[in-house]
Amino acid sequence: MNALLQPLRDENFLDPADLAAMAEVLRRSADYRVLRRLLPRAAYTPAAGQEVKTAILLDTETTGLDHRKDEIIELGMVKFDYAVDGHIVGVRDTFSAFNEPSVPIPADIVALTGITDEMVAGHRIDEAAVNAFVDDQVVVTIAHNSAFDRKFAERYWPVFERKAWACSATEVDWRQHGFDGAKLGYLLHGAGYFHQAHRAVDDCHALLEILDFRLPTTGAPALALLLETARKRTVRVWAEQSPFELKDILKKRGYRWSDGTDGRPKSWYVDVCESALDEEIAFLRAEIYLCDLDLPQQMLTAFTRFSSRL
Repeated sequence: MNALLQPLRDENFLDPADLAAMAEVLRRSADYRVLRRLLPRAAYTPAAGQEVKTAILLDTETTGLDHRKDEIIELGMVKFDYAVDGHIVGVRDTFSAFNEPSVPIPADIVALTGITDEMVAGHRIDEAAVNAFVDDQVVVTIAHNSAFDRKFAERYWPVFERKAWACSATEVDWRQHGFDGAKLGYLLHGAGYFHQAHRAVDDCHALLEILDFRLPTTGAPALALLLETARKRTVRVWAEQSPFELKDILKKRGYRWSDGTDGRPKSWYVDVCESALDEEIAFLRAEIYLCDLDLPQQMLTAFTRFSSRL
């Protein structure tokens, strides 16, 4: 160990091989955790006959949270190939572009994203370029908050309406697999990396490594679990006209409130897997309505889930 520490006595000597050796020594100790700076993967060329599928990681920065009126100011995407076991084979291409909104960027958004009016001035995201990037080979689009990003993406570029979507934030129970939470920073640290995010595409590169991380609970890449979950059909159950005084019970069970916009019911609702539907209906009848009744339901797949078109 002393030999490994010797280079630190000369501040001008930072040999990567020595640093890697010291990091490996620390990693083997139960008293230390080592984080490595995340470096984006270089693009690769698929080998002839290689059996892979292609996906896109997507992240947007916007002027606000309302997909109906707020505007995208940045779009980042990483296109990658993955194998049947969920292992990420390589990055095909990246996309990063600014978009100037019709109004000045709010101060809180500037503070949050670091994106200023000067940075986006004169920029437009070319729809033809987006369509070319999101080609027919792409089988799924993944975002770390698809309930947010999909609505914005579909409003700007209809090509995303025809794609299956998966949400890496909600369709993996990260705490169950040993992480401190679902925030991107927590996941990146749990996978052994750190990064200094400045652009939307930087977060896409970070998410790529998180999804390629082999979960200690399954031994498989996190991407495999995410895709398995995304492929399943779910059912949205609307607890219409539920008693107001029982709203806290619904919230505790995971129900969310719809304010009636976009033609949706003004009601509490929850998404459950098909196998849990009968149990959920039984709960509502026994604990909320105290009677038998038919409640509105919607079947969801990866092609409709997270979309405002429901």
